[in-house]
Amino acid sequence: MLRLGQLFEQNQQWQKEILDNDPDYFLRLSQQQSPEYLWIGCSDSRVPANQIVGLDPGELFVHRNVANLVVHTDFNCLSVMHYAVEALQVKHIIVCGHYGCGGVQAALLDHELGLIDNWLRHIQDVHVRHEAEISKISDLKSRCNRLCELNVIEQVVNVCGTSIVQEAWRRGQSLAVHGWIYGLDDGLLRDLSMCITKPEEVAPRYAATLESSAKGLG
Repeated sequence: MLRLGQLFEQNQQWQKEILDNDPDYFLRLSQQQSPEYLWIGCSDSRVPANQIVGLDPGELFVHRNVANLVVHTDFNCLSVMHYAVEALQVKHIIVCGHYGCGGVQAALLDHELGLIDNWLRHIQDVHVRHEAEISKISDLKSRCNRLCELNVIEQVVNVCGTSIVQEAWRRGQSLAVHGWIYGLDDGLLRDLSMCITKPEEVAPRYAATLESSAKGLG
């Protein structure tokens, strides 16, 4: 069996560096986690959630899947959301996509990759919904990046439509849902202005964000 000794060595070095600066760090971390944020992001290895926003372990609750999708039949994602909202009482849910997403590009170009094609069908649905806009973009990279943005916007709407978020708002819990996108080539986050704090904001914010992001970010 292949032994990944280098990773264990790096873990021990990392642990030592942490303890040298803060001897009680891991003891405190083991006793409680109280993050204010749930991050729903892409599985892409180039998008490390905690590092991007400069937060330590314990400060960000994370769910990742291919192309940062929120599907109403995905009980993995829904279970993470339920625990984050009900047990951890997070105040913010952040859906964060990234430019140059391989899953989005595969869906855009209708590549056949096997089992994952069924998952990427959800992005193709987003493409179909916004095909009139996307078809006007001649450059492939720009077309893909715009679909990455639109995918985030649609997933924010999906988060807001879950029974988990709807019930939290109904009982008066403070909870905001945000749509962000990350640039692989510059390391910067961009706010897509898709921030929703109550059910009645969904439709007008969705319309306003589509219009403004098409002008300024597409």
